[in-house]
This record gives sequence, structure tokens and C-alpha cells, in this order.
Amino acid sequence: MTTTLRPTEPLQRNADGTQSRRYQVCVNSRPVGGIRLSTGPAGPSVACVTDLHIEEPDRRRGRGTVAVLAAEEIARSWGCKSIDARVPGDAETALRLATALGYVLRSRNMSKPLEPSPPGLPAGTTARPMTEAEYGPWLVHEREGFAHSLIERGVPVDKAYARADQGHARHLPNGLATENTLISVLEHEEAPVGVLWLALWPDTAYVLSAETDARYRGRGHGRALMLLAEAQAVAGGKDCIALHVFAGNAPAERLYESLGYATTDYNLHKRLL
Repeated sequence: MTTTLRPTEPLQRNADGTQSRRYQVCVNSRPVGGIRLSTGPAGPSVACVTDLHIEEPDRRRGRGTVAVLAAEEIARSWGCKSIDARVPGDAETALRLATALGYVLRSRNMSKPLEPSPPGLPAGTTARPMTEAEYGPWLVHEREGFAHSLIERGVPVDKAYARADQGHARHLPNGLATENTLISVLEHEEAPVGVLWLALWPDTAYVLSAETDARYRGRGHGRALMLLAEAQAVAGGKDCIALHVFAGNAPAERLYESLGYATTDYNLHKRLL
């Protein structure tokens, strides 16, 4: 039996240079599933596989493996040098498949439902809005930290800084005055110990950054920052909160899991040879 991909729509070309296309996964011309291939925020040289699904009667027969390999060939024909894959948090079989095909875990998205009553902060800990005087140095630090996180994972230096700048332009167009955005300084006994950057998006609250000052780590302030995020999310009328964490950041991953966050998506990457 032959497994192939059959386009279900014309190639979608966007004004920003990105493109995408959906395909049926077929066995001897019989549809057994689907897959979507696109390029996106990482640039036209990076493809992304999403929405892979195989109907139950045809699972565990290698259909998914062949579909992904076929998608990689299409990505090469688009001129892509690497490919990302997004796997749902509950799709353990798909995660094993991606890993077996050489995809490396880069990060994961996590989320948590919120209780109606906001949590309190530890004794001696308070929060206040960031000042304009603090904002400039913090933004420089934030840019460097995000770019270096990408560089450590193989992203070229220029592209890493470009992605950092694009993210800040998108999420902080008006700095501290950006609508539905809260940047807060956490203080413990009047000493600044960390910064929280929280966005109140239509469908969820989103932790864009939560960082404890290096001098005060290991004292529970990271947990306090996350409790602050939950309290601000509830005050903003949200019933869930989400975040992104890079693979290998074990302390952060343990903290989020201990607070009840669950993985919604795994983000993986592979070089196309």
C-alpha cells in the first residue's frame, strides 16, 4: 500500500511572505487523515507541521510516519532548511513518532484553569506597577534573555534578536501604556526581587515573562510571581492562564507543574538535510 499526501486547497500565500497548505493523507488514494504544512513567525526558511491526524482504523500502521516524511519533502521544495512540529500535550503517540523521526523538543505551552478567588501573596511580599525609569533597562535585559534562549537552541544570532524585537513590537507597542498589559515589580520587605509581564488576552491571561532577580533566587519568589500572575488574571476577568517554557529549564517546569499547569502543546524542531 502507498501512503501519499493530496492537497485539499490551493497554496495559501500571505502578504508577509508566509504560506500554508492542507493535505489529505491517503492510502492508495483512500483518505485516512490530514496534515497541515506552513511557514510562519520563524521565517520562510522554517516550515511547521501541525494538525496531523490519522483515522483510528489506520493507526499504528506507519501512516503518520510516512505523512510527516512526505511533508518534510514538500518543505524542502519550498526552500525550507528546518521544520517545526507542534504536538498536542495529550498525544503521546505523536510525540514518540516525532522523537523517533529526529525532532528535538524545544519548548512547551502550558495552561491552568483559575479559581474565582485569587490567591494571596506570601507575608512581606507586595507588588507594584513598573515605573518608566525601570522600563528601559528591563526591556534591554528582557531582549537579551529571550534572544540568548533562542541562540542556545541553534537559532542564528541575527534571527534570534529579530524574533525578540518582533515579539516586543507586537506585545508592547506602547510600552507600559500598552492596553491589557501589566508589568509589575515584586517586592519582598521593600526590596525588588522580580518582574512579572502579564497579558490579558481575550481568551486567556498569558505570562509573557516572570523572572526573579538572580540575587534572590531559591527563596520562593518565583512561586510568588506566579501567584501574582493568577491574582491579576482573576482580577482581569480571566478564568485560565497560560505560558511558554523552554525545554531544559527544569526549575521553571517543576514550579509550573507544582502549581497545577498542564502541557497543552509540545514544540519540536528538526534540521532538514
